[in-house]
Amino acid sequence: MKLGLISSAWLGTSVNTARGIELTKEIGFDTIDIFADPYELSTKERRLIRDACLSSGLPVVSTVCCALGIADFNKPVRQFHVERAERYLDLCYELEGKNLLLVLGEYIWEQEVIAPADQWKWAVEHVRELAAYAADLGLELAIELEPFHMSIVNSIDLMKRFLEEVDHPSAKANVDISHVLLTGDAAEDIGKLKGRIAHVHLSDCDGKKHGDLPPGRGVVNFPPYLKALVDAGFNGTVSIELEYSPEPARIVDWVREAYEATDKIMRDLGVRN
Repeated sequence: MKLGLISSAWLGTSVNTARGIELTKEIGFDTIDIFADPYELSTKERRLIRDACLSSGLPVVSTVCCALGIADFNKPVRQFHVERAERYLDLCYELEGKNLLLVLGEYIWEQEVIAPADQWKWAVEHVRELAAYAADLGLELAIELEPFHMSIVNSIDLMKRFLEEVDHPSAKANVDISHVLLTGDAAEDIGKLKGRIAHVHLSDCDGKKHGDLPPGRGVVNFPPYLKALVDAGFNGTVSIELEYSPEPARIVDWVREAYEATDKIMRDLGVRN
């Protein structure tokens, strides 16, 4: 497996886009995922990201899109989010990435008023549409498993069912290790997604709520999850997710700590290549 970093680690700090990419490589990461909205990027900024990644020798694996309105009950809202996700796929293609990390939304109004089955149906239909768009570009979708109570896909069983209903080979799963723990799924449950995992996120948490902490600052026992991923046939990129550091002025130390801890875990297991 390769070890990557999501560029959102640098958000809210004094580290600018180009320097963040350079530091990602200097610290030792193999790859990078780009967290940037194509609707906000200027032409110059798009070129800057591409050039910085090329000059640093840091391949882009994924672009990251939160499409929280893809299952909204208003059709124009859903269509906007589909079109926006397509622009993320275009950016991924431009950066020679491999997949779009897609975060779906949640059931609104605590699953009252709007039938949950309808929101599920809209999500399935639009992800199938996006998977076809991705396939035309030679890319994949990686649907993130979210741990929140109202998330549309918030367990491994629901992820399996969701992908089966989407029924498109380019629609696959992103397995976020701390999210799996927070949902209450066991490491061995990852095997249910064998052959359908496109991407992996790794961060620590306190076992009760979402954390995005460097490994060792929480309670996650990572080796069983990494072993389960190997058993499921996954040999892609594990991207560290660190967002909103409590000490922005020490962000480089925060990222380096996460890198060193994860690198050791992966090397001890013999899964870093």
